[in-house]
Amino acid sequence: MKTRTKWLVGVISFFLLTVLGIRIFQPQLGERAYRNAVEKRAGLDRTEGLPDGLYVALCGTGSPLPNPNRAGPCNVVIAGKRMFLVDAGEGSARNIALMGLPVGRLDAAFITHFHSDHIDGLGPIMLMRWTGAAAKAPLPVYGPTGIERVIAGFDEAYATDNGYRTAHHGPAIAPPGGAGAKAMPFALPDAGKGDSVIVYEGDGLRVTAIRVDHGPVKPAVGYRFDYRGRSVVFSGDTSKSEALIASAKGADLLVHEALQPKLVGLLTTALDEKGIKNTAQITRDIINYHTTPEQAADSAREAGVKELVFNHIVPVIPSPFFYPVFLGDAPNHFKGRMSVGEDGMLFMLPVGSQKIEKKKLL
Repeated sequence: MKTRTKWLVGVISFFLLTVLGIRIFQPQLGERAYRNAVEKRAGLDRTEGLPDGLYVALCGTGSPLPNPNRAGPCNVVIAGKRMFLVDAGEGSARNIALMGLPVGRLDAAFITHFHSDHIDGLGPIMLMRWTGAAAKAPLPVYGPTGIERVIAGFDEAYATDNGYRTAHHGPAIAPPGGAGAKAMPFALPDAGKGDSVIVYEGDGLRVTAIRVDHGPVKPAVGYRFDYRGRSVVFSGDTSKSEALIASAKGADLLVHEALQPKLVGLLTTALDEKGIKNTAQITRDIINYHTTPEQAADSAREAGVKELVFNHIVPVIPSPFFYPVFLGDAPNHFKGRMSVGEDGMLFMLPVGSQKIEKKKLL
């Protein structure tokens, strides 16, 4: 009994002394831990040493619905040595940095349409790209007709801040000519004359814009990236689209938006019961211009793609436990590999291979 008591007293004493030591030396311990973290994270560039290939990083898989685990729609595409952005929802710049992808390396951005959740992260993207690499020219931002007005608005909104940055840090760090963005508009073919147009070519990469159906939002496009035999298609926001299916034929990866009506219906009912009628009507309205997981799976099967990834997840999915109910019957519609996209996922499509590998950067 005495031995057990002495052992217990010893354990408690050790615990108390440890806690006391931590309290006394907390500033020194904290500084050391912070220094180690800074040395590990500062300047982290996960693009260094990547083999030649096409890479797709999901920097935002959410929607306008508030979600602590998902930023707004955002995708980074790396093709060889070039880095691009597809859509820039809220939280894009934060996630890109946390994933170890240097925003300063962005060569251009592509916008699918002008819903706020696809563009409201452009401000921080433009700022971090400019100051992160002392850019001497604005970020080219490609988009359908109307992108000029969007970019002009952002440039005007950030003009005063841009002046502060140059005045404070100097033109060598924040060159005045590199702030903001430059609109790169393109027009889709007239109705009946085709549904796609090549909008970018260079360094082995071809980017094709594809007309999709997100009415009353017009224009709205998806994008196909082809690089040295590997390919990825982004649906943008759309109901099931025959034009998208045709343009996605034989692609390696299809990144497709998805809304699960059953779960949105539960949300609508809850809002109605609480008397929040305006938002309840919005959740009713959104069903008709998005794609269900089953329809997206049908599109993947009809296009013959190798892998399907869901993004722009609606409604909010709290954890992977709910993925099966979100997917519904989609696994029976498409037998290829299928993933519910999460912020931080990286898909790797090396040149000279048919492989698609996946890992998490967050």
